[in-house]
Amino acid sequence: MQRDVMEYDVLIVGAGPAGLSAAIRLKQLAAAQARELSVCVLEKGAEVGSHIFSGAVLDPKALQELIPDWQAQGAPLNTAVSADHFLLLGAQKQWTIPEWALPPLMHNDGNYIISLGELCRWLAGQAEALGVEIYTGFSAQAPSIDAQGRLLGVITGDMGRDKQGQATANFTPGIEIRAQYTLVAEGTRGSLTKQLEARYGLRAASSPAKYGIGFKEVWRIPAAQHQAGLVEHSLGWPLPASTGGGGFIYHHGEDLVSVGFVVHLDYSNPYTSPFDAFQTYKTHPKLQALLKGGKRLSYGARAISEGGLQSLPEMVFPGGALLGCSAGLVNVPKIKGTHYAMKSGMLAAEAVMQALAQGSPELLDSYPLALRHSWVWQELSAVRNVKPYLSRLGTWGGTLLGGVEMWLASVAVRMPWTLKHVRADHETLNAAADSRPPSYAKPDGVLTFDKLSSVSLCNLAHDHNQPVHLVLGVSDRPERVNLPRYAGPEQRYCPAGVYEYVKQGGADTLQINAQNCIHCKTCDIKDPTQNITWVPPEGGSGPNYVSQ
Repeated sequence: MQRDVMEYDVLIVGAGPAGLSAAIRLKQLAAAQARELSVCVLEKGAEVGSHIFSGAVLDPKALQELIPDWQAQGAPLNTAVSADHFLLLGAQKQWTIPEWALPPLMHNDGNYIISLGELCRWLAGQAEALGVEIYTGFSAQAPSIDAQGRLLGVITGDMGRDKQGQATANFTPGIEIRAQYTLVAEGTRGSLTKQLEARYGLRAASSPAKYGIGFKEVWRIPAAQHQAGLVEHSLGWPLPASTGGGGFIYHHGEDLVSVGFVVHLDYSNPYTSPFDAFQTYKTHPKLQALLKGGKRLSYGARAISEGGLQSLPEMVFPGGALLGCSAGLVNVPKIKGTHYAMKSGMLAAEAVMQALAQGSPELLDSYPLALRHSWVWQELSAVRNVKPYLSRLGTWGGTLLGGVEMWLASVAVRMPWTLKHVRADHETLNAAADSRPPSYAKPDGVLTFDKLSSVSLCNLAHDHNQPVHLVLGVSDRPERVNLPRYAGPEQRYCPAGVYEYVKQGGADTLQINAQNCIHCKTCDIKDPTQNITWVPPEGGSGPNYVSQ
């Protein structure tokens, strides 16, 4: 197909914290060197921030390095952490771990409760003021690679195809965007990242990638129940000890509270429903008292990278690099990755400028080297064994051993081992015949809700006539394998009601309600036969997390 071609010095895929930080740093360095540098950022969401979803508590150290006068520039860091609690939950009780007992790296002193979407919109404004071109509603559908194997850029998705993939009267072909270097910052389990990992063998030497699914609801609660700046994390109920995860509660804004829950996707019971575990979490007496008289304003869910250093792929390849969550730079016990994403973007930008000055070699070798010598690597190294401990020993044994190792790291004692991840998340399910369904709270429409009423708060926009963006490799494998062996787990691990088994001609058939998809990528990760591939839908489609 004949496509229009646009050319830039640097192309960045994804207007999240990593991509925008890279763009800003590139322009800062170019200005310091009095050099003309064209930088383009592609964002698949309808606007910057519309697909951004996180808790979020921000460590501002990377922002301080990138924009030292961020306060004067009006960065939306408006709620400083004022109190920080860590709880263990039983079905009716709670126990608080004293702050002095927590490893120092678990503390949130000096951090801020933020809306990551708001921060990204602010960063986008800073980038555009420096001359960065940001194009929203354009997804990177495929890489463009030359005959020698160097990444030239990306091809954006076609617009105006119908469900069968045929061009309609409104058809517009995607364009090819080329650059000397392409920085991929599309977030966790990105579709372009997967293609590049396969093309260049970027995961040949790493442990399997590990993930969790994170949920969040924003509530407005009575003022008497609100404590601005309070951060609380919890472990335990309603998850069994064999399933990793926990809850969070962040008080911010005008009587707002973000209530969330994370479930590690290496769980083994195929009847596990992360969504229902989250809803059940809210029935704990502590949550009931907090949310009583409140109103739920928004809902969302997103996959989270959890593999740590062991799961990092090779981060550079001919013509480009992986940044932030595309590479997996997340601290599992801290539930933080934004400051790592920003720092990785800055370091990649510095590597690009160095490479351009050297005549544009294929590999940005200085980027992974700089990352290894940064505080990002130091912090991730200190927690590198926490996730493997949790996977092997369960919540309580893993937390205890991980806590000891983090305390030792705080006094510069490093354990001489780095545990590998044994299995990918899609390999961990037991057979349904050997499993028992957990007990979950029923939706009451006041405190607990069903999936469809929750999805209605995501401001979804999918054209019903566009191609289905959840692609089955073998069309009948769900009915032949997933349903009889695992009792159809996709209808439970999906947080949006996308997958359901319906009767057709007297037989159970998987129905995909792609219009419900909130782009969490869980199906792409957890499907036991890896038969589901998430691809970007038509540009701008998906959730719009404007209030997150």
